[in-house]
Amino acid sequence: MSIAERVRVENVTILSNDWYVLKKTAFSFQRADGTWQQQSRETYDRGNGATILLYDRKRRTVILTRQFRYPAFVNGHDDLLIEAPAGLLDNADPETRIRAETEEETGFRVRDVRQIFDAFMSPGSVTERLHFFVGEYEPGDRASNGGGNEDEGEDIAVLELPIDDALAMITSGDIRDGKTIMLLQYAALYLLPTNTRPAMAADACQ
Repeated sequence: MSIAERVRVENVTILSNDWYVLKKTAFSFQRADGTWQQQSRETYDRGNGATILLYDRKRRTVILTRQFRYPAFVNGHDDLLIEAPAGLLDNADPETRIRAETEEETGFRVRDVRQIFDAFMSPGSVTERLHFFVGEYEPGDRASNGGGNEDEGEDIAVLELPIDDALAMITSGDIRDGKTIMLLQYAALYLLPTNTRPAMAADACQ
């Protein structure tokens, strides 16, 4: 039996349709024992997105961005947020969109990109599925200063960091963005293996 056969949508109410769409849905779900249970959930639909980690294998560096994120600010993060380049698909295919977004934010014109996985980042309330990419770069691939789209309120700084420094910034709390942490850890495992001890896992056991 598919999950679709275990869900009966009874009522959908649009709570907000301004920046994105917030809905409240009443439905019944068939539990594992066969009984039906009425439930209600709110879902925030902002579309799907893509993110990428640019890495230089020879110099062991990565490209990240730094920008203001109001939701992080109101939840106690009194600083700019360091992130991997990312953006919503806006009806484009993920690879096409991440190429355009990368150049817009960082100024780097990506040559070869590879999708490594996709993931639901906050499945308890947000519908977004995020496509994760990696791509190699060289300093000569930078075609502009980047900086993002001013009309959308973006004011983006571009950071080039050694991979070991970026990983250490996860432990120190300087990098707190989930998608960026996932990409950096993937890079440490598969793209730019490091001799640095994985401090987060080891220290948690002490």
